[in-house]
Amino acid sequence: RGRSRLHAPEARCGIRSWVFRIGSVDCPTLEFEYGDADGHAAELSELYSYTENLEFTTNRRCFEEDFKTQVQGKEWLELEEDAQKAYVMGLLDRLEVVSRERRLKVARAVLYLAQGTFGECDSEVDVLHWSRYNCFLLYQMGTFSTFLELLHMEIDNSQACSSALRKPAISIADSTELRVLLSVMYLLVENIRLERETDSCRWRTVRETFRTELSFSVHNEEPFALLLFSMVTKFCSGLAPHFPIKKVLLLLWKVVMFTLGGFEHLQVLKVQKRAELGLPPLAEDSIQVVKSMRAASPPSYTLDLGESQLAPPPSKLRGRRGSRRQLLTKQDSLDIYNERDLFKTEEPATEEEEESAGDGERTLDGELDLLEQDPLVPPPPSQTPLSAERVAFPKGLPWAPKVRQKDIEHFLEMSRNKFIGFTLGQDTDTLVGLPRPIHESVKTLKQHKYISIADVQIKNEEDLEKCPMSLGEEVVPETPCEILYQGMLYSLPQYMIALLKILLAAAPTSKAKTDSINILADVLPEEMPITVLQSMKLGIDVNRHKEIIVKSISALLLLLLKHFKLNHIYQFEYVSQHLVFANCIPLILKFFNQNILSYITAKNSISVLDYPCCTIQDLPELTTESLEAGDNNQFCWRNLFSCINLLRLLNKLTKWKHSRTMMLVVFKSAPILKRALKVKQAMLQLYVLKLLKIQTKYLGRQWRKSNMKTMSAIYQKVRHRMNDDWAYGNDIDARPWDFQAEECTLRANIEAFNSRRYDKPQDSEFSPVDNCLQSVLGQRLDLPEDFHYSYELWLEREVFSQPICWEELLQNH
Repeated sequence: RGRSRLHAPEARCGIRSWVFRIGSVDCPTLEFEYGDADGHAAELSELYSYTENLEFTTNRRCFEEDFKTQVQGKEWLELEEDAQKAYVMGLLDRLEVVSRERRLKVARAVLYLAQGTFGECDSEVDVLHWSRYNCFLLYQMGTFSTFLELLHMEIDNSQACSSALRKPAISIADSTELRVLLSVMYLLVENIRLERETDSCRWRTVRETFRTELSFSVHNEEPFALLLFSMVTKFCSGLAPHFPIKKVLLLLWKVVMFTLGGFEHLQVLKVQKRAELGLPPLAEDSIQVVKSMRAASPPSYTLDLGESQLAPPPSKLRGRRGSRRQLLTKQDSLDIYNERDLFKTEEPATEEEEESAGDGERTLDGELDLLEQDPLVPPPPSQTPLSAERVAFPKGLPWAPKVRQKDIEHFLEMSRNKFIGFTLGQDTDTLVGLPRPIHESVKTLKQHKYISIADVQIKNEEDLEKCPMSLGEEVVPETPCEILYQGMLYSLPQYMIALLKILLAAAPTSKAKTDSINILADVLPEEMPITVLQSMKLGIDVNRHKEIIVKSISALLLLLLKHFKLNHIYQFEYVSQHLVFANCIPLILKFFNQNILSYITAKNSISVLDYPCCTIQDLPELTTESLEAGDNNQFCWRNLFSCINLLRLLNKLTKWKHSRTMMLVVFKSAPILKRALKVKQAMLQLYVLKLLKIQTKYLGRQWRKSNMKTMSAIYQKVRHRMNDDWAYGNDIDARPWDFQAEECTLRANIEAFNSRRYDKPQDSEFSPVDNCLQSVLGQRLDLPEDFHYSYELWLEREVFSQPICWEELLQNH
């Protein structure tokens, strides 16, 4: 009975979702603006679960009791700034007590200040204003460093850990101290991180000081982000099940964003780095291009012909398609330019294909049982059908085409073999003996040649590996990104596995298992609900809790990958490879193997219980109407944000990696991804189409013929590579080979990079050796203070009393 009550909230939460009819394509275009994070109030409200709402009153009471003993006849907002600073200093002094209970009360008073002293405010705007003001004041008084020491104490509190391990069910009461500390630190980071034009010069200086403190090691301690990573791994290992993991992940994400920079800052850094390396400027700003794109009409809710198998036997298709073949051929040639309706009703799936899609889902479930499995490198396809059809490019492409140096070399190699009979290696300038059209082609290719920062870094790494002595030691700038990577390096596999385990537990498609991680410790109340309304509220809270965890992990992983890729390509590849080894690809596909439209439009929120609204108004009685009174938005911002982040993450992992692209094919990702196109949002559709584009050459000719609307959308929205024969499977990259070798070569390069840059062995073969006997004997050695007392005894025992066998000595040398 108790177990059914525990799972009841999650079962009942379905009432709160907007369920769209299967087969409906009436989804309006979603007015969604992608950014680093949601609005300021939304980001603060997601810190608290609805179960914690009663603690707002507790925090206020603790503050008022303490404030009355220190200040007479005034309220906090009536004090001068100097008096406010004096009171905060007194609060921090009172934190230095042995009693945990007294310490918690003072910490709650500090939290009330960081929450905006809402008892003295009349509106939500006032609460947010004073919260930001108080956070700047608290930081200037040294609150963050004080709370960091308290956090260290709570992490090392073995009594709390053992108590939580003994309990059969962990609740929100087991993490009270940690939640208060992490809430104060999150409010400080989030409020100070937010930049506004009206900020004074002093606040701007405070912001940069705080960023430096979080980025670099202070007093020989590790950067703050590493402490949070260690909390994540400790939680996943089962040693600290009471950790409030949602708050830890939110704080970790915001600290990484604050110290390394968001997506717009990344674009600025990329422009600067290209200028430093002498590379031409970027042709366009990718963020602005994506913002200007508009969504295409979604496809019908059906599996397409041939999606679930690479090349279905023609005998099974002939009867059904024979009468329509001419009509489809004519229609497909017209649909390429039909931008207003890219996805018309395509052919329904056969029973065999639906069974095959079910097999793919079971495969995903099997792969995710243990995230610590060996790397997944699927076998190459048995055959790759070729096609010679030609399709014209539509006009007005949003992206400038790109060409790699490798593409030009490959084109010239084929041309020279055809017209001359021999090749010239990597020479792309000599065109003697080639016909005029080849000259024009090479000229066009070179006009669109794109050299990435990664290409330059790989070339530099090869040169350093070949000539370590002549090129000397590399000078590595101590940037926040570099310091973070150095700190994460030796524990990075554990960090990635821990994050993916939590992501798996929070995914809506995950089935409840006995060995899965309990991520609900900081949302479940001490006493389980006894009424239907309380169960509904808890169900909404649990689903909201999981959505916020997915949002924070997806954004964190994407930020880390993008910053590491800019800092050095092999840092990015190291993180990527460990994500792949930990089954990140099937995990993301499993996440999308659901009704994504319902997930994005889910309303797992109760607006009257959200901060700061709940601090201004009296909490209403629970009724069905109050639970249903959600916001009027047509979609859930955090869920759409999470989906786009996960798709971008999947693109990062699979781009230019044929072995990982084959994983998408083997796990039958095409029908899963195509269903996501139902969401009418341009950015999400773009990254889905990118993932479909890289695998079309492996899916077979029949799949391409049956999905011409999707192919047309790829032509119109995804960047073109001039030599990329993605639509027909004629490219040499589509032919099978040993995919294991590709990952092994990459791993060897990563290990060589990490060893050269971060392993500093003293006994290196390149270290100088002193051969002069006089200088060796003249070296000053640090001997212990009591050595001269026992020196004569040591000489007698180790030198004089030991016989020397000269013959044996000569034989050995």
